Amino acid sequence: MHKEKHITSSETIRDIVIGMSDGLTVPFALAAGLSGAVNSSGIVVTAGLAEIVAGSIAMGLGGFLAGRTDADHYYAELKREYEEVERVPEEEKVEVREIFAGFGLSDALQHKIADEMAKDKDKWVEFMMSYELGLQEPDAGRATKSALTIGVSYIIGGIIPLSPYIFIDNSQIALYYSCTFTLICLFIFGYFKSKLTGQPAFSGAIKVVIIGALAAAAAFGIAKAISG
Repeated sequence: MHKEKHITSSETIRDIVIGMSDGLTVPFALAAGLSGAVNSSGIVVTAGLAEIVAGSIAMGLGGFLAGRTDADHYYAELKREYEEVERVPEEEKVEVREIFAGFGLSDALQHKIADEMAKDKDKWVEFMMSYELGLQEPDAGRATKSALTIGVSYIIGGIIPLSPYIFIDNSQIALYYSCTFTLICLFIFGYFKSKLTGQPAFSGAIKVVIIGALAAAAAFGIAKAISG
């Protein structure tokens, strides 16, 4: 029996990817930059924790606003579609027929489907929202869930590069452990992220590692040059 494999990526997974990606990269670059300027891990930890808190709030707020914007857009379009099927039903029927014409249905069948659909305005509007505008009704609590998921993922990601500085006083030594832990985690994260999105897993993981390493190296080099 033939089974088709389809890639499915939920909105929650997308939010985890967004939060974890920035959470691993930004605090890592900050910690590396500070390590190039100071020898005390305490300063790195203090600055890193402040950045993680601020970053998680900012990222979470961004996710919340994006969720609210999607919901507001959907309900504005829903209201407009209801107004149009009331005000210009024949024009809306033409749009229905055009959609089914794209599927290769005969003209007679297009008219019959449009006329049948017009008998139920709720189903008619639902069809237009999905097939004309490509919009699906958003989850009522989507904005809040998105904010929490992104924010928590950012915190988890940010703790990884910062953790060696909590246990090692010398920031230069802690940096070596931070680089090792973070680059391994970036590779694992990039691998699974690529698998979920249907991209080549290994090359996707390498790209994520390179981006993180370049960000940290640039921050370290700039801090070293300024402090030197």
